[in-house]
Amino acid sequence: MTAQQTGAVAGPVLVIGAGLIGTSIALALVRAGVEVHLRDVDPEQLATAIARGAGSAAPVDAPTLVAVAVPPRFAADVLAAASQEFPTSTITDVTSVKGPVLKRALARGADPARLVGGHPMAGREVSGAAGARKDLFDDRLWILTSTDETGVAHQGRARQLATTCGAVPVLMSAAEHDQAVALVSHTPQVLSSALAAQLLPAHEQSIAVAGQGLRDMTRIAASDSGLWVDILTQNAGPVSVVLTGVIHELQEVLHALQELANGDIDHDEIIDATLKAGAKGRSRIPGKHGNPDLDFAEVAVMVEDKPGELARLFVAAGEARINLEDVRIEHVLGRPSGLVELSVRPETAEPLVAALTARGFDVRGQA
Repeated sequence: MTAQQTGAVAGPVLVIGAGLIGTSIALALVRAGVEVHLRDVDPEQLATAIARGAGSAAPVDAPTLVAVAVPPRFAADVLAAASQEFPTSTITDVTSVKGPVLKRALARGADPARLVGGHPMAGREVSGAAGARKDLFDDRLWILTSTDETGVAHQGRARQLATTCGAVPVLMSAAEHDQAVALVSHTPQVLSSALAAQLLPAHEQSIAVAGQGLRDMTRIAASDSGLWVDILTQNAGPVSVVLTGVIHELQEVLHALQELANGDIDHDEIIDATLKAGAKGRSRIPGKHGNPDLDFAEVAVMVEDKPGELARLFVAAGEARINLEDVRIEHVLGRPSGLVELSVRPETAEPLVAALTARGFDVRGQA
């Protein structure tokens, strides 16, 4: 079946930048039957992308769409150059900062009628073409930011790119986008890295008792530092605003803790206020499918760390006709097992416990 028959964006599409995001876009387009061409200044990344089936390195004269997937500090120049090289193509990008990048691209000669900013809200802690996945954008948001002069046809083509890659397009202004990602993506990266940095001087014995909470909070600290320096530099204003609020909260808690350490017991209400505000703020994060987050019951099961045990657990839940809303695994220190926390609707918790117990699972309780 051709790309046109599936409703995919019309090819050929040129992807400039064969890193994680660019190669993932190319793989998703190839999956949909779209003709894809690739460029990259790094011949090794380009070769890796092509070897993975992400398209061809052959030159293309008139691509329908050009997707620029390079680091933010290079994006404006590449967008402007692509706009001039391909005078009829829709030009879009995937950088996680929109305002400064689009402004500089326009100043350097990009055609405002064909320029559509883009940012797929997906990624991994690994980088490069080797980490790319064709399903990376499936059911993920893809933010599109047009200029005041962007043509309707080019807006539609950028939207088609997102849907062809499996994503859900969302329209925002560049300023709205940069403020939003400062809160939900860029500041969390700084906080994760700052927390993980405290592990460097820590005693090995202290780190050995780390639980899932620390792992969750520091997961993204493993991301590429060079890329993040670039992103944070480009979005410095909005990120600094969010960090100012975070620092204020931390300073309040720090002062209260210092007073408590000195024997003053009248400062715990400040800590309580921050914790309660955090819980209230956390509740605003959308749940499954973008719906309001719901309260779930947690069923804990100790599972042996060996092939097939997780599959057996999931099959047991399925046979009991119980939908698992979320799954968390915490490996037990020094033991060949893991504690699996199954999130389910409250009314299904007891039936799940009964079903798993009947099948011989070591159920540790529910909350």
